[in-house]
Amino acid sequence: MSTLHQIALTFTKNIGDHLAKVLVSYCGNAEEVFKASPKKLLQIPGIGPKVIEQLNFTEALELAKKELDFIERNNIKVLFYSDAAYPKRLKNCADAPALLYYNGNANLNQTRIVSIVGTRNATDYGKQLCRELIEELKAYDVIVVSGLAYGIDIAAHKESVRMDIPTVGVLAHGLDRIYPAQHKSVSDKMINSGGLITEFPSGTIPDRENFPKRNRIIAGLADATIVVEASIKGGALITAEIANSYNRDVFAFPGRVNDELSEGCNFLIRNNKAALLMSGADVAYILGWEKTNGDVAKKAQLMLPIDLSAPERLIFETIQQNAGQLGIDDLAHKTNLPLSQLAMNLLNLEMQGFVHSLPGKTYALSH
Repeated sequence: MSTLHQIALTFTKNIGDHLAKVLVSYCGNAEEVFKASPKKLLQIPGIGPKVIEQLNFTEALELAKKELDFIERNNIKVLFYSDAAYPKRLKNCADAPALLYYNGNANLNQTRIVSIVGTRNATDYGKQLCRELIEELKAYDVIVVSGLAYGIDIAAHKESVRMDIPTVGVLAHGLDRIYPAQHKSVSDKMINSGGLITEFPSGTIPDRENFPKRNRIIAGLADATIVVEASIKGGALITAEIANSYNRDVFAFPGRVNDELSEGCNFLIRNNKAALLMSGADVAYILGWEKTNGDVAKKAQLMLPIDLSAPERLIFETIQQNAGQLGIDDLAHKTNLPLSQLAMNLLNLEMQGFVHSLPGKTYALSH
């Protein structure tokens, strides 16, 4: 694995996230892409003569060297989409970034992650909802993701820091700066147990067009997106729409019908684009979460049902041995069952009430 070449791939002209993944898939890794002959590259779907003519591999490697020096000096992690540490929820999204820069310590593949978004002009009502929501989510061992912007975003980050909940800020610029600058002190505290993440290299300024791109990462990192307070126009509704396109759960707090800053939430609820939310307990109930105090121990004590077939028993025991909850891809790997057979047996277990499905193609033992 060559981090230098992974970074250089993102600096290569006309090679976006999708094509970068295709190139790596055909060539084996990022370094082999740079070694490939034009003849070999032309055999790859999406690569034509015009793309070959404009490839700036030498320049891209020079830019990558400077970026590598920056990340090494600042202890920044590079997460390439093929790395085990790359967020699995985001990887499942077709438009996921090929590479992320991450400064932090939170496990981006933790079992429970929620995104909290909303207006930049948060009212006292919105801030209070945000505070109460995060206080209630504390019991479920979550990571809170948001965009470090004014309003609901920074309220979510601040409350998470106050409650000692890991919180991750998704940036629309490089990690060499914080925007807005007033949020620097909060971002410094976030890094200890949470972090800051971006697809943009150092030197990237917070241009207007970067924010909608950033919103897909906010939606893609989480099991669910929660809209606390929002007008009909703005980034929060864009993030909610993206989350819906990813088949992720979306929640929204209702507001007064004549309140402009509740208009977006009411719109989402009215059009069945978000579930109506009254408290953090509603999130936990719909997502099938349980409080973490004694949660794992309780699941470990579940008795194995006696009337299961051999494949069902194998699936049940495998989930039980993994804290009572496991994604379908990991389950397929650990049981060595074909996906078609695994899906059929999971359906049987679910119909019998032994397991239930969670967002992100994850299954958990029922009680």
